[in-house]
Amino acid sequence: MTHAERYLELGLRLGKHVDGLVDAYYGPPELQEQVDAEELIPAEQLAADAYTLRDELPDGWLRDQVHGCATYARVLAGDGISYSDEVEGCYGVRPVKVSEDVYAAAHAELDELYPGTGSLRERRDAWRDVHLIPGDLAVRVLDDLLPLLRARTEAVLLDLPAGEGVTLESVNDEPWWAFNYYLGNLQSRVVLNIEVPTTGPELIHLAGHEVFPGHHTEHAVKEQVLIRGQGKIEEGIQLVPTPQVVLSEGIAETGAELVLDDAAKQEAYAIIRRHGGTLVDPQLSERISKVSEPLRTVAVNAALMIHEEGASVEEAEAYVEKWNLVPRERAQHSVSFVTDPTWRAYVVTYSAGRDLCRAYVDGDPARFRKLLTEHVRIGDLLAGS
Repeated sequence: MTHAERYLELGLRLGKHVDGLVDAYYGPPELQEQVDAEELIPAEQLAADAYTLRDELPDGWLRDQVHGCATYARVLAGDGISYSDEVEGCYGVRPVKVSEDVYAAAHAELDELYPGTGSLRERRDAWRDVHLIPGDLAVRVLDDLLPLLRARTEAVLLDLPAGEGVTLESVNDEPWWAFNYYLGNLQSRVVLNIEVPTTGPELIHLAGHEVFPGHHTEHAVKEQVLIRGQGKIEEGIQLVPTPQVVLSEGIAETGAELVLDDAAKQEAYAIIRRHGGTLVDPQLSERISKVSEPLRTVAVNAALMIHEEGASVEEAEAYVEKWNLVPRERAQHSVSFVTDPTWRAYVVTYSAGRDLCRAYVDGDPARFRKLLTEHVRIGDLLAGS
């Protein structure tokens, strides 16, 4: 059995312990059938198997992936490793608590940007309320945005594989806002949690994040280029606790800013307006979004508070409510993500991936194309940051 096959086998075996740990599998079906037929292998044995495989591998992308699996298997086995060690072992980046001075500075700038009267939180809520898209309409808006994003991705970055496709659905009662279920064979199922209040500008970001040129684009292109073109079957599994997802979230977080020029943005805004959405001042919305970026790490701080500082869930919810300027129910939703056993370490991937990919690409489509078509290591991005 090759190293790639052993990695796929390891990932599938880990996935039998935790539902959702295998985000997608489109590798050799006989491996899936074999693992499905097996008895559950204890996490301790999987950790040992992972370290054995890791030590046989040369320094490279696959070795990084296997190390992430080994770390997560140790967590499953109940090894007493710290939250920060868990995150670093899985993702290759170590979480760092951001100073509240950073959040205070963002609040001060937002205080100057949000119009109206009242507190910052009140004006932020009022601004969002004007721009909210009802849940039953949001999926239709998203569907109409995709042809524009697809065309811009092909114009700026690369031709998409022939036959790729996406279906959209709505869901409820999930700890995330939206999710791309990559199905293999160049197809994705993208679901939107319509319980999370979403604005028109946020739907544009979501379309770029989940579909073009984000998750769907990356997975379809890599299936075509790496698996079909180069026989790298190790690409045929997407595992939650591995460095692969840091790159994937970075691609998803930064892709739209590369492909959407001013004219394309105006087209996107027109689509929202055609569905009855309100856009008071798109340029101001963009500025608010940019200034709010540092607040994406509030959830990382909340996770560190709970898992390393002994804070209660209620204290973390109050912290998120204060610094993210959200109502308590939104804060509860955020904290449920960082306390979910499958996803608790994942929260670091959004901000870390965004910062690493943005610094590496630096506005160059050729560099972004490399992220979409090659196995790029997180360590290499860190070394160049």
